[in-house]
Amino acid sequence: MALTPSSMLPIGTTASDFLLPDTVSGDNLSYERVEGDRGTVILFICNHCPYVLHIRDALMSLAREYMGRGVGFAAVSSNDADSHPEDGPERMAEVAKQIDMPFPYLHDATQDMARAYRAACTPDIFVFDAGRRLVYRGRFDGATPGNDVPVTGADLRTALDALLVGGMVPEDDQLPSMGCNIKWAG
Repeated sequence: MALTPSSMLPIGTTASDFLLPDTVSGDNLSYERVEGDRGTVILFICNHCPYVLHIRDALMSLAREYMGRGVGFAAVSSNDADSHPEDGPERMAEVAKQIDMPFPYLHDATQDMARAYRAACTPDIFVFDAGRRLVYRGRFDGATPGNDVPVTGADLRTALDALLVGGMVPEDDQLPSMGCNIKWAG
């Protein structure tokens, strides 16, 4: 594991479209199929990263809350499944079912989506408005394994609350996520 920060894609960037398999349903899903009426959260995660595991329960709870308010969510694993089989589609589906993941868990086998979004780590979080413009990128909150900061989702929650009232999240308030690096192929 190499501790890696988010690359911080520029605010205002338009969400790249994609067509990726949902590991649970088997359906190929596009941005249009996962977007919410009021905005969309794209999460780059994986099954084994301790930084993802540390926030996972709170992330699922927060997603359920905001999905009920018109925000779409999708998680993507872009890790190379050859070198990290625990992040392959079969195991992704098992984990999604085990934790009752409320949103699609997409497998980015080509890693093209990670490149398009400039995802660097897990978790890496991107929030887009209803017009597909990036309004937030960065961390869930300040909690990391071993730092004794409570897991609250405060940073993402602040961004989503601002999105829902039509406000902007000041760029100065957006801090990079920190986590395991994306496991690039070859």
